[in-house]
Amino acid sequence: MKQTDTDPTNKSAMEINTKPPEEKTTNELPLKQKTTSCRGVKVFIAALAFSYFSKAFGGTTMKSSFTQLERRFGIASSTAGFIDGGFEMGNLLVITFVSYFGARCHRPKIIAIGCFIMSLGCFLMALPHFFMGYYQYDTISFTPNNISSFSPCILNPQDTPKIKESDCAHKIVTSYAWIFVLLGNMLRGIGETPITPLGISYLDDFSKEEDVPLYISFLHTSAMLGPISGFLLGSVFARLYVDVGFVDMDTITISPTDSRWVGAWWMNFLVAGVIILISGIPFLFLPKSLDKKEDACIQKNLDPMESSNENSHGQKPDIQGGMANSGQLKAVAVLPVVLLGMFLGGFIMKKYKLGILSATKMGYTASFIGFPFIFLCVMLGCDNHPVAGLTVTYDGNTAAQNPLSLSSACNSNCTCATSQWDPVCGENGLTYVSACFAGCKNITRLKKKIVFHNCSCIEQDDAALKNSSAVLGECRRSDECSKNFIFYIIVKGVSSFMYSLSGVPMYILLIRSVPQDLKSLAVGFMMLVIRSLAGIPAPVYFGAVIDNTCLKWGSNPCGQKGSCRIYDAIQYRYSFYGLISALKVPSFLLGFIFYMLVKKNLKKQEAEKAENGCKEGAPLNEEIKLTDTKLPAHRSEADVNTCL
Repeated sequence: MKQTDTDPTNKSAMEINTKPPEEKTTNELPLKQKTTSCRGVKVFIAALAFSYFSKAFGGTTMKSSFTQLERRFGIASSTAGFIDGGFEMGNLLVITFVSYFGARCHRPKIIAIGCFIMSLGCFLMALPHFFMGYYQYDTISFTPNNISSFSPCILNPQDTPKIKESDCAHKIVTSYAWIFVLLGNMLRGIGETPITPLGISYLDDFSKEEDVPLYISFLHTSAMLGPISGFLLGSVFARLYVDVGFVDMDTITISPTDSRWVGAWWMNFLVAGVIILISGIPFLFLPKSLDKKEDACIQKNLDPMESSNENSHGQKPDIQGGMANSGQLKAVAVLPVVLLGMFLGGFIMKKYKLGILSATKMGYTASFIGFPFIFLCVMLGCDNHPVAGLTVTYDGNTAAQNPLSLSSACNSNCTCATSQWDPVCGENGLTYVSACFAGCKNITRLKKKIVFHNCSCIEQDDAALKNSSAVLGECRRSDECSKNFIFYIIVKGVSSFMYSLSGVPMYILLIRSVPQDLKSLAVGFMMLVIRSLAGIPAPVYFGAVIDNTCLKWGSNPCGQKGSCRIYDAIQYRYSFYGLISALKVPSFLLGFIFYMLVKKNLKKQEAEKAENGCKEGAPLNEEIKLTDTKLPAHRSEADVNTCL
């Protein structure tokens, strides 16, 4: 026995076994290997955050170009919605396959391939601009030589130069160029497929469970920066003429506020393609798997106050929040609030270690609070734009006969083309469909400024006006409308904040309610359902509802129906938000049913654990959070902590 006690081998073994846990862990791996592993997780989170930003930026290019595409290709909102749904169609084709089999392969490299496919899709979407020819909009035709003798009122449409049949055939063919945008958007949807399910499952597999909500909120926060950047850049490109650099801008008589204006939409897709291409490169250098222990490196960086005793569930980290056209303007104003809500939702879940039941309460409560603000948005809209013959009579009376007519006694001597949309603003504050419908007799032009004179309809409206004139373009809206828009942005911001606050808790519910090896498939299946029931059909039927509120459709020189020029603002508002409300009400009913099922299931699990005791090796997804359940009477909190 004495020889055994003094044996140097046994002595060495005893010394190793009595060393503190930190020292033992330090001696197991070389310093260089630990640093590399820790850096690997950091790089993955950074790369995934940038890919979230990039895919959101790419999606925003489509949203910000929506109106430009309608006008450039001469399509209705429902058709544009169908193009937008191409992303969901592409996603739907491969999402189940990628979510299930992708989790068994090299996930970072599959994400990289997806980014490259998205980039290719963006370049394909910009392609039609380079073979469609120059954009031609509907407007009056005159030259500086005949301007003195030009009279819009007596202009006979039959006397205007006719379009050659060959030119019309070319225009009909190029009008279907939007199919390239549809195919490119489908490619973008295919490429986006692996990012969320494989990225989230990879992160959840190699991170501590309690840190995942914070990581997900960080990813969604990064994603929110994409739309902000996309809408800001889109607003810049929208103010550039579609053929800028190829045509003489002095010959362009419309401005960005005109309903016929088309901005440089193709530049959006080129920039998005380059950014998405860059985002896929870092994933090529990431390993197939990581050691989960390395997550402690990140946790110490995120939370320097965290206790080193990982077995204590009573201590909570003290994290500081240091991670911390009209449609485009609304998006830029609201998106920062959404970003804050997404991050705050993840921070609350980590700070208070919320379990499944608490996450369910938080998610649905926040959503329900945000719902009533929809009705305030309906009340804060603007009145219809006063357009003679469309929204008001020619004397400006809004309580007019129904239906209204573009023809009136003041322009009865004029032969006006009813299909033309070339609006002018009269001195009386009314907008007229064209100078012809305003009864204008003369015209003067100084560079790009065009003024129409002796307009009989303007004189009839206000006899005190002499030599009544009108300028090219629509009249500006009232200041009251601008004030309502400010209040609308505030209400929309509060509503969006409440909805975004519920985003992370609802996401965590999904990945905590399924077995460990099915997380990628579960996320993919959720996206599959969203794409099938919302992503694909919603843009189409919302577009159809919007088309139904159109008051004046445009047309091209060949007589084909174009995009809508002006909408009934009141009907638009009620139809749009009415449809949203009709879709949300059933969702709250389903949410309540889901909450009751979760509560019932957790009570059942609690009863089984109380009877059978705790099982060693139980998966994290089956544990009962102390914040969600009451302790059995015969077991102490220390026993439950030991079990967990």
